[in-house]
Amino acid sequence: MASHTSASAVGAHEESSSRASGADAQLPPVSVEDRKRFTPVSILVWAVVALLGGVAWTMLALHRGEMVNAIWFVFAAVSTFAIGYRFYSRYVERAIVRPDDTRATPAEYKADGRDYVATDRRVLYGHHFAAIAGAGPLVGPVLAAQMGYLPGTIWIIVGVILAGAVQDYLVLFFSMRRGGRSLGQMAREELGVVGGTAAIIATLLIMVIITAILALVVVNALGESPWGVFSVGMTIPIALFMGVYLRWIRPGRITEISVIGFALLLAAIVAGGWIAETDWGVQLFTLERTTIAWAVIIYGFVAAVLPVWLLLAPRDYLSTFMKIGVIAGLAVAIVITQPQIAAPAISEFAGRADGPVWPGSLFPFLFVTIACGALSGFHALIASGTTPKMVEKERQTRFIGYGGMLMEAFVAIMALVAAVSIDRGIYFAMNSPTAMTGGTPEGAVDFVMSLGLAGVDVTPEQLTALAGLVGEDTVVSRTGGAPTLAVGLSMIMGQLVGGEAMMGFWYHFAIMFEALFILTAVDAGTRVARFMLQDTLGNVAPRFRDVNWRPGAWLCTAIMVAAWGAVLIMGVTDPLGGINTLFPLFGIANQLLASIALAVVLTIVARRGHARGLWIVALPLAFITVVTTVASMQKIFSPVPAVGYWAQHAAFKDALARGETSFGAASSTEAMEAVVRNTFVQGTLSILFLVLALTVIITSVLAAVKALRSGEVVDRQDPYAPSQRFAPAGLFATAEEKELQRQWDALPAERQPVRGH
Repeated sequence: MASHTSASAVGAHEESSSRASGADAQLPPVSVEDRKRFTPVSILVWAVVALLGGVAWTMLALHRGEMVNAIWFVFAAVSTFAIGYRFYSRYVERAIVRPDDTRATPAEYKADGRDYVATDRRVLYGHHFAAIAGAGPLVGPVLAAQMGYLPGTIWIIVGVILAGAVQDYLVLFFSMRRGGRSLGQMAREELGVVGGTAAIIATLLIMVIITAILALVVVNALGESPWGVFSVGMTIPIALFMGVYLRWIRPGRITEISVIGFALLLAAIVAGGWIAETDWGVQLFTLERTTIAWAVIIYGFVAAVLPVWLLLAPRDYLSTFMKIGVIAGLAVAIVITQPQIAAPAISEFAGRADGPVWPGSLFPFLFVTIACGALSGFHALIASGTTPKMVEKERQTRFIGYGGMLMEAFVAIMALVAAVSIDRGIYFAMNSPTAMTGGTPEGAVDFVMSLGLAGVDVTPEQLTALAGLVGEDTVVSRTGGAPTLAVGLSMIMGQLVGGEAMMGFWYHFAIMFEALFILTAVDAGTRVARFMLQDTLGNVAPRFRDVNWRPGAWLCTAIMVAAWGAVLIMGVTDPLGGINTLFPLFGIANQLLASIALAVVLTIVARRGHARGLWIVALPLAFITVVTTVASMQKIFSPVPAVGYWAQHAAFKDALARGETSFGAASSTEAMEAVVRNTFVQGTLSILFLVLALTVIITSVLAAVKALRSGEVVDRQDPYAPSQRFAPAGLFATAEEKELQRQWDALPAERQPVRGH
């Protein structure tokens, strides 16, 4: 339902309503005034934070020809993120968002106990963070380490503050104001038939690619690893137990079940190590990657159709508890052990397009290799999928949307540090595909030494010894980024606790930690994809828009799982190494989706009459549009087979026509045919994604210009409904919020608001 009002009327309503109490006169107030003021102490604290950040950035940027201490990465990230959250996110809130806690959220006025569930902000933060923080912040920075540590560090920290967190925050808020509508549906409402249809098709197709690549990283991490398979598999029954515990056994006991869940996780890791040392355990849990892929596909379907409180929310909260704990522990370990980074600030491959880990130059491919952690379109789907249906109060969106993305960026920085702390020779031996290394320590050494890297000297004995220390048969060509991060984490944590004897435990702990990261994005992504498809089909058959209609939910889930599952199987069986060929497509698709999300937000902001805040959205939109357009053009038109999909397609097709039985990395005719087939799919999708995204962006810009010229305020948000519940806005309640919470807690049980978790 569209609301047409003047800008002054909107401002007056929101200003007056911010002081209102609950609609029920017998209830305490539902909101508090935001009265934060600077004091001499707070000014001093922020001055110290800014100074520390400035020193850290100076150390990272100016060190050349010598090793740099890893602690400066931690200080630069924490200081900059703290300033960004305190000042820039507050500016975005005041310039564009203008939340109103007297207004009921969809979780309140649409509560159904299944998808629309008012959720404690801390649990929802965990769900949201777990859902958005998939493979990207772990894999992207590891792969980008090929370029050196400085370009990736700058893009992650600056990019998240000005782009990624802004997108997540605004999409979450606007979706919440519109009843939890999907990104595609909001695009259809704001951009009309042409732009809306292009956005819907683009988001559905891109979602398929993104989910498939996320799943592929899991498969690569768990392949031939019985320890990892058992430990990760056990997280599913643990999460189910947590959901039942919070729902029926001990409702609301979040801290209690967190402790229990964490203890069960540690037990699963330790038990995995024991089982991996037995003959029956090795036989039972050593699975081929194709088998693991099918298991992930089945899991994705089941997780997406179960109630959100049973598996998704508790699993996400559990994994978030672990994710944040591990990353915080890694940061503490870095500060204490102070590992020295031998990798160059800017490497030999920054100006070349023939990198062994991934092909392409620094611009534009660094900005699509590191997507999640800086700016990720996938997040817009989560922010307009499950999360807006669970937000309890409007002011919480800043903490959940902007703050959740900053936490993911910190994960990305820690992943980058772990990658660059590894010996460069070992790094390239682990991340170069089997076709280049032969899959043996000797072959890996020959290949790495042929690269001519300054100061790099690696031996087969080093690679064999490292594999033994981490409890694996080999570390050669363990592509995908996850094993590299696990090695880096095991080395750093081993220096803090346990030494070399504990490296096997820390490695598999990291593998489980990473798989948890990614699986939560797979199941949440599948659920969001189902919502998107239901919204789309609802334009033709309105019954599909009913998220509680089980046949429609199951059918749409099956369609989306089949789609990303087919791409996953293609990646698992790809002769060129699925992650090496598909990750650039993943990155480009992800960033094109980000440009679509920002384009939709641009139109909404312009139509709401917030002209002064429009640059906040226009700046990241312009940058990412240029980056993704250039990257797409290179993948489509580059004559270099390693870079261009169609060039690679033509090279292998010509080789088949000549009657050759092997070519390049493909050692058989079947493998060559697979490359021809895969590159055709990848090249076609590259063209389709670019055309659809540019259609949406152009339509959005024209709509925004028209709105600014007319001066008419058009806001297609749901009608105002008064809220009858209260909850604090941030992680920690203020003194005023604590006092108001005590008033609500004093109410009789029958008058207490219902909360899912």
